[in-house]
Amino acid sequence: MNLRISKTRFKICSRRGNEAESVAADVRRRESHRRAGFTLIEATVAVGLGTLVLAVVASLIVYSARTFSAMTNYVDLDLHSRCALDIISREVRQATAVADYRTNGSVSYITLTNADDSTSIKVSWNMDAATLSLEKTGLPPMVVLTGCDRWNVGLYNRAPNLSSTNLSFNIAANLASCKVVNMSWKCSRTILGSKLNTESVQTAQIVLRNKVN
Repeated sequence: MNLRISKTRFKICSRRGNEAESVAADVRRRESHRRAGFTLIEATVAVGLGTLVLAVVASLIVYSARTFSAMTNYVDLDLHSRCALDIISREVRQATAVADYRTNGSVSYITLTNADDSTSIKVSWNMDAATLSLEKTGLPPMVVLTGCDRWNVGLYNRAPNLSSTNLSFNIAANLASCKVVNMSWKCSRTILGSKLNTESVQTAQIVLRNKVN
């Protein structure tokens, strides 16, 4: 009798032990699955943070590229402006008189003549094309500047106004009294889709050396 009771108790305990182990294994399995995956909230937060980091990195790359391009364009524009100034000033200095000029309209220009070699030169700015060109008798037209957004020309006489800090000239009353030609321009270029002014205003006062009167 006692043996049967002991066996029955052993079976009950064994069954309960197996059930406990099964429950524990099932709990461990659920915890393992829970730890192995992401919840929807965790995935959303992770995607949001990743997108924010990528946006910051992309902004830094674009800013760096824009800054580098602006510096490169500034140097390039300054070099082209110096070359254009050398070409224009060499021709204007050799002129003997101003024949005509216009500062309004889509095309502004100044025309000068050289009586010594019977030639004429014309410096013109096309507002629509943003180009500054030089034409000389016997030579094909030459574009000396591109991306030129502004060009101004002024005529002054030979009498300067002197002060302790400045030297200026009076505006010429007519073409015949012009001795100094003042030119100024400003260029810009498009950088990564945005038009930026990457050059300060270039100004030059050119004296007509061959003009006698």
